[in-house]
Amino acid sequence: MLLEELIKPLKPVCITGTTAGIEISDLVCDSRHMVKGAMFVAVRGVAVDSHKFIPQVVADGAASVVCEQLPEEVAGNVCYIVVENSTNALALLASAWNGYPSEKLQLVGVTGTNGKTTTATLLYEMAQLLGYKAGLISTVRNIVDKTVIHTEQTTPDPLTLNRLLRQMVEAGCSYAFMEVSSHACVQHRIDGLKFKGGIFSNLTRDHLDFHKTVENYINAKKSFFDGLPADAFALVNIDDKVGTVMVQNTKAHKYTYSLRSMADFKGKIIESRLNGTLLSINGKEIEVLFTGRFNAYNLTAVYGASLLLGFPEEEVAVKMSMLVPVAGRFQTLLSPRGYTAIIDYAHTPDALINVLNAIREVTGTRGKIITVVGAGGNRDKGKRPIMAKEAATRSDRLILTSDNPRFEDPEEILHDMEAGLDEEARRHTLKITDRREAIKAATCFAEPGDVVLIAGKGHEDYQEIKGVKHHFDDKEVVETLFEDEKR
Repeated sequence: MLLEELIKPLKPVCITGTTAGIEISDLVCDSRHMVKGAMFVAVRGVAVDSHKFIPQVVADGAASVVCEQLPEEVAGNVCYIVVENSTNALALLASAWNGYPSEKLQLVGVTGTNGKTTTATLLYEMAQLLGYKAGLISTVRNIVDKTVIHTEQTTPDPLTLNRLLRQMVEAGCSYAFMEVSSHACVQHRIDGLKFKGGIFSNLTRDHLDFHKTVENYINAKKSFFDGLPADAFALVNIDDKVGTVMVQNTKAHKYTYSLRSMADFKGKIIESRLNGTLLSINGKEIEVLFTGRFNAYNLTAVYGASLLLGFPEEEVAVKMSMLVPVAGRFQTLLSPRGYTAIIDYAHTPDALINVLNAIREVTGTRGKIITVVGAGGNRDKGKRPIMAKEAATRSDRLILTSDNPRFEDPEEILHDMEAGLDEEARRHTLKITDRREAIKAATCFAEPGDVVLIAGKGHEDYQEIKGVKHHFDDKEVVETLFEDEKR
């Protein structure tokens, strides 16, 4: 691609060297991927400032360098483009390099603390059930039409993100649904994308290790809606106290959904079971394979967004009953001994409250709730005691265990969680550091009619310990224990 064409979306502070006639062979932001004739974008990351690699990439044959500050030595055969923010520039360049793929798709972003994965995935499933080709970018998996691609980030870096969107276009997709994390908003990963719509689920405490304050966290989410174009829709949960705040400054058409208030899309739980719910949305009764108030919100958002995308209302109502839960999101397994195990990704206080409340709403006073939960290492420490307290309050027995300790001592994490428990709560709480043994203990305590909730990891199939990912899958552990019960 010609350099002059590639940099059209940018507003350079200055350009050193010539842009005329230079052809760019690749676009890279990692010096290890440099190839001759490529453009290198120097980004100031959280851990590394890649400006220090500029001399190296020039020596490796870079044709152009985008940076916020010129290096001390400027090579005469390289075009340097100085910008105010190179992370923003990377996103704009990635979009241009891939042929502006978001403009060729009906792209919908979902943001909020909880419910992003479920809502985005169900919208993808809805489009597929209605006969449309669609793509998905989520925490659990990325999908191009029906091809599954491994994912490690909720919202990928701009190069990966735009490459995925381009692949969707090439595969003939008309729609794309993606989770938009608060990190992605702050780090400019979604800059340059054209969204057809945005959905806000809810906002509770999370990621304060990164954002530092709740206000910063709110503003990160809000910036997504601030950037929506006038021909897009903004669908927000008005039962959440910051729902209306999200769309204060948006240019998009505003729509609301709710379970408690008058809204454009009004949901209501008529009957709830551990394996499904009879739900009413805008007066239409729909039997769904989901449980809990939090899922009722997700499904109401899916219904609303589907109609806003122009999907036929009657067909949407029919297909809602065919949607299936996302892996690791309130995933229900029935034990041969007659108790139920539920695997859920709940890793924030509010998500844990939602799942436990959903279980209690169905079981009532029948059966005990035994909860297994931990907290991730090197993340927001402030939520640890809160999670333990909320879990203990809503469970008959609590087992604190490891999640992904990362570079922290698992025992210290459990100590932080235990600090949230009063003397009464500690009497029905165990600390078992080994997660496999903790799950096994919970199933041993369980009797027919009880529910064992295994929270925190959901779809994840690993435990990260001292920088190493070890295979570990909650569902696999439970299924192995169930096999043992049959013997």
